Amino acid sequence: MPNNSLDVAALLDTLDVNLKQLIQDRYLSNPLMIGIRTGGVWVAQALHTRLAITEPLGLLDISFYRDDFSQIGINPNVKPSHLPHQIDGRNVILVDDVFYTGRTIRAALNEIFDYGRPAQVILAVLLERNGRQIPIRPDCYGASCHLEPGQRIKLTGPAPLALHLETIPAIG
Repeated sequence: MPNNSLDVAALLDTLDVNLKQLIQDRYLSNPLMIGIRTGGVWVAQALHTRLAITEPLGLLDISFYRDDFSQIGINPNVKPSHLPHQIDGRNVILVDDVFYTGRTIRAALNEIFDYGRPAQVILAVLLERNGRQIPIRPDCYGASCHLEPGQRIKLTGPAPLALHLETIPAIG
């Protein structure tokens, strides 16, 4: 993955254009935007402003909904989720920073549906990367990338937002 494609401003511009087109194509009015902590919240804050969404931004911490929760235990940095009381029938835009296996999104959907049944959920991510393990994929993204085994993308922020390519040390 070339370093110039790690330009967050350009990725946000592309995601913004793609999301606006999707909102227009699906005739969405007054959608509710929800960001997944932490990187997804940072991306959602930027998009929320660009799209001039009037509803407050929803914040989601999926720590207790993860499918590996019993293995990793309680994370000391768990923060509360803040969602509006009324989810039923709403058009929801769910935002995350990097889409990888789909497991984070599955956990986020489980939590959202505990609050109510939205009319639809649109998934917007800054980066879609290879590694999907379950049948979920983004509706729109800033870019798609292919990483080699042992590599990952990390978003830092909140200001300035920056993407970094990291190599995970081999175990053993």
